[in-house]
Amino acid sequence: MTETGRQPAVDRDATVLRLLRTGAMRLEGQLIDASNTTLRAVIEADGTAIRCVYKPVRGERPLWDFPDGTLAGREVAAHLVAQALGWPLVPPTVLRDGPIGPGACQLWIDEPDGSVPLVDFVAADQVPTDWLPVAAARDTDGKPYALAHADDPRLARLAVFDIVVNNADRKGGHVLAGPDNQVYGVDHGLCFHVDDKLRTVLWGWSGRPLPPEAGSALRQLRTAIDATLGGQLASLLTQAEITQLAGRVDGLIEAGCFPSPPATRSAIPWPPM
Repeated sequence: MTETGRQPAVDRDATVLRLLRTGAMRLEGQLIDASNTTLRAVIEADGTAIRCVYKPVRGERPLWDFPDGTLAGREVAAHLVAQALGWPLVPPTVLRDGPIGPGACQLWIDEPDGSVPLVDFVAADQVPTDWLPVAAARDTDGKPYALAHADDPRLARLAVFDIVVNNADRKGGHVLAGPDNQVYGVDHGLCFHVDDKLRTVLWGWSGRPLPPEAGSALRQLRTAIDATLGGQLASLLTQAEITQLAGRVDGLIEAGCFPSPPATRSAIPWPPM
């Protein structure tokens, strides 16, 4: 504990990871809007209880472009990459057995009551001055709207992370504002493909320089891949996917700026929110 009585973030994460790995799991309910089986559960051990999201492998829907049974491992790999960057962007996530078999188990993030979305559809003439437009849209009555997001440094770091992991499904609903003033990204099963799959609602910084802290974080990640991280990822991803991960980090360091949306394929997931 610190002098103020608050547990350091690193210690808290270690405690949460230990609970996620070893605690007894009790299912509470199912998130019915999710594409794959997604359950909320309580993890308990030694008198401590936390909520989590449990995604069993057997509940994964087959996809044409991602190998069957690999999405849970990709969720864990995303958490490891965020840790290596030094950015707590992904809630603690582990691979463990559960009531429906092995799956990804991730700390549940409760958004504070009254929290303002960081990504949203807004009337085209009412985009806040501190927001960045991404795409034009119209409602059922033909009224013009804009898909836009906050020009927030926490969100910019998440956009950098998505480029690195090649996130094919960054919807607005996958961006959470935690009670600790931290922005979290969730739902990373569709990441790390060897082909360019980046689909995101966070295109507002296209062509702009990366955040000042991104360079050192990316170099730290690149060093980790060649050291211990590569070995940790080997049980979760293919060697080709790890090689491509390293290549994307190298490319982003060299470019020093956010990429622009591709013109030859869809750049925004559907639905965006």
